[in-house]
Amino acid sequence: MDEFMQAAIEEARKGLAEGGIPIGSVLVIDGRIVGRGHNRRVQKGSAILHAEMDCIENAGRLKASDYRRAVLYSTLSPCDMCSGTALLYKIPKIVIGENRTFRGPEEYLRSRGVELVILDDPTCIRLMEEFIAAHPDLWNEDIGE
Repeated sequence: MDEFMQAAIEEARKGLAEGGIPIGSVLVIDGRIVGRGHNRRVQKGSAILHAEMDCIENAGRLKASDYRRAVLYSTLSPCDMCSGTALLYKIPKIVIGENRTFRGPEEYLRSRGVELVILDDPTCIRLMEEFIAAHPDLWNEDIGE
């Protein structure tokens, strides 16, 4: 498995161990992880700390030219909010662990020139399927249902 998706999965597992939702993300620039994050909405009582938002926040302030060389890895298809952040900073590529349990605005991202790679990773799928089955109310809250 890709080392960067593996790092995102490790972040997802951290989130689950903390009592949160098992979604993880890493931001990679020039083959190096510059930011890591996981969904911390539950842990922080946050409205917006999805994995990708946490990851980008943890990367700190970057130059526009840095984002344009970046690859965002996420264990789950990014939602509208996280996709919008990727578009705002012109991140050109997103590698998605899985999009079976949730699918964000992937066609819109593609229409805006973002390259998407969908791995359909069994570990990512299992993490989400087990979590959604065990905590449907928490999951629905996370996706605004």
